[in-house]
Amino acid sequence: MSAKFVWRKEYNIGVDIIDKEHQRLFKIINKLFLLKEEEKNEKWACQEGIKFFKSHAVKHFMDEEAYMASIGYKGLEQHKRIHTGFRENTLPALEQELEQTDYSQDAMEHFLGVCTGWLIGHTITEDFSITGKRERKWKDILSYEETEAIKKVIIQLVFDMFHLESQMISDTYCGEKFGKGVYYRLVYIKDKYKEKQEIILAFEEKLLINTVGKVMGLHSNRLDNMLLHAARHMARQFVERIMKHFPDTETYELKEESLLTYEQFQKILEWGRLQVGLLFNTGGAGYFSYCVIAPYLLEKGVGTPIEEETAMDEVDKYLMERNEKESDTQKKKILVVDDSIILREGIKRMLDNDYDVATAESGVAAIRAITINRPDLVLLDYEMPVCDGKQMLEMLRSEKEFNDISVIFLTGKNDLDSITKVMPLKPAGYLLKQQKPEDIKKEISTFFKKLK
Repeated sequence: MSAKFVWRKEYNIGVDIIDKEHQRLFKIINKLFLLKEEEKNEKWACQEGIKFFKSHAVKHFMDEEAYMASIGYKGLEQHKRIHTGFRENTLPALEQELEQTDYSQDAMEHFLGVCTGWLIGHTITEDFSITGKRERKWKDILSYEETEAIKKVIIQLVFDMFHLESQMISDTYCGEKFGKGVYYRLVYIKDKYKEKQEIILAFEEKLLINTVGKVMGLHSNRLDNMLLHAARHMARQFVERIMKHFPDTETYELKEESLLTYEQFQKILEWGRLQVGLLFNTGGAGYFSYCVIAPYLLEKGVGTPIEEETAMDEVDKYLMERNEKESDTQKKKILVVDDSIILREGIKRMLDNDYDVATAESGVAAIRAITINRPDLVLLDYEMPVCDGKQMLEMLRSEKEFNDISVIFLTGKNDLDSITKVMPLKPAGYLLKQQKPEDIKKEISTFFKKLK
């Protein structure tokens, strides 16, 4: 993989001593990139390069802290704790891993991924706060409306970090799938485990490639170890930057992190309600969501916790299992739309082995699910409240982007009059809910065979 860590003018915070040291650290990491890619590089060269990076990082921390003290920066102690954590915990763990693996390619990628992710995230979140440039933009956040406040912070932070215009497209996101996703879970604690908060960031894979990967100078359309390590550390700082804008959460400390499969992500949501579920679109760059889970759900736990000493193995395992799953024959995607949870989950269980099945409880939720993850077939309940099946199909047929999606109606009665009314909307067929499960599966299989 060819990578180049590119310094950009927008990373300058306007303090000469800090900006120059940031640029030096970027250059050192670039040299380490080159060493990693040379097949015949000497182990001692990597060791010396890493020592050089470490010494400059420590010097930079001292210079930065001295500058903050000189201007009376109120966040000095918090900033020092972040520096101390990286210097005394993160770097030693990475160095130990390099020694234990005799400077293997995987260990080098882990080291570089963590350091680039940490340095980029720290530069364009924490360091900018020293000058107050970021804070002034957020001074008008609405404290009385948490969801609106979080939305404003996220939109501003995404723009500051990646110069991407993002738009919140739903404040009732409930875990709908969007393309290839990466699900990153963070558990925070306060006051010796008395208070907890769980946050899950769901990213469309291409968004990580278009943001973190682009900042790192990677020329690849594939999610790999180094990019995922960097994304973890940037995402962590992204979350912690958001939390600092809310007095009730700014003193929480990270207890645990893990990478989830989509199925694990769904399971968490099934256990209880989301306190916050926001879905954002960044135009062509990709989707992401920000979810906060009710604290009592934390007792159940899910996913393998990532520790510094196991991070390399856990990310390798996550990517391997993910790639194995994607290498299987691509399943057809079916969206089941019905206001009855019993019927939705019953059909999902019946079809899950052969198809990629998503569910929606209403016409509005279905439109959102179709927008972010277009299905090959919609199984649509005819008799839904508020927005019934006919109205929903009318909405689909009125949108050029969706008017060719195949829809099979689910109905509890064989009503010729209802069928006649929707004929102009060109449904692909009808299924009676009381049919035997094997007959429903057979008809769906026959439908897909006809498409070939």
